[in-house]
Amino acid sequence: MTAGDAAEPRSSSGSGQDAGGRCPTGRPGTGRRPARKRKPLPPRTGVQPPRAIVRRSTESWALQSALERHGLGPVVGVDEAGRGACAGPLAVAACILRPGDAARFEGLTDSKLLSAEEREGFFTTIQRRAVDWRVVLVDPPEVDRRGVHIANIDGMRRAVARLDVRPGYVLTDGFPVTGFGVPSLAVPKGDLAAACVAAASILAKVTRDRLMTELHDRHPEYRFNLHKGYCTPTHTAALTEHGPCPEHRFSFVNVAAAARGRSLDGFPAGVRHNGTVTVDDVSAESGEADELVAPEDAFDGPEDMEEFEGGEVR
Repeated sequence: MTAGDAAEPRSSSGSGQDAGGRCPTGRPGTGRRPARKRKPLPPRTGVQPPRAIVRRSTESWALQSALERHGLGPVVGVDEAGRGACAGPLAVAACILRPGDAARFEGLTDSKLLSAEEREGFFTTIQRRAVDWRVVLVDPPEVDRRGVHIANIDGMRRAVARLDVRPGYVLTDGFPVTGFGVPSLAVPKGDLAAACVAAASILAKVTRDRLMTELHDRHPEYRFNLHKGYCTPTHTAALTEHGPCPEHRFSFVNVAAAARGRSLDGFPAGVRHNGTVTVDDVSAESGEADELVAPEDAFDGPEDMEEFEGGEVR
């Protein structure tokens, strides 16, 4: 380079700045790239459950434990049995389990995955160890008048309201429910994901199964002890031969057809008919048929808050 050549401007600090102290990709005089603008998070509404840390041995207790650590306990689980049956009551249970009691409930899960003997064993343990529990029975005429879904939700509210211990948070199985007076959360597959919901499912299932066995003694022609009121071939044949009894739900299409003397042919197993589904005896015994019934539309309005006279088991 000759003496007449002009020297190129150089950064004095090696930071990538030009002669004017500016960074081509950043703020003047800093040598830094501009920070990306973050989108603001949407505002939170209501009481949000804390994120639960799941551990292999106690995963079904993780959500309850997290809620209690954040001062939102006691946590009550709610579930029902008999939603898909065309005879017998709808049983709705609410249960508060003792914090730190996971070791005493090893194997606790969805009642449909347990044998009858296992359910009975857990039922006894839940009665003895639970902080509080209730089972509400909604009889068939009430189910007919209000519909299965609304009767179910109202039964959940009643079961929680009748607890002696006021809960701080309610966990429901699958779909959201309001009207508890405390925050609530719908947990997908709640009877698998939350121990208190699993306990409620067992309370509801065992209570209802025992009642259906008692109804068998009064109406042996229907074999309620076998299918627990679900729409099995055995039950369908009995409806065809004898017609329905007062324990049947006349809002179900197969019961209404039997009451009118119509044939039930053409009701294939596993196909929904206005909320009614025919299943095999094994699915009926486990309660699996409840999973096959299509949910009804969500409800709102003051009529849905009406009280009804239902049974209670304690």
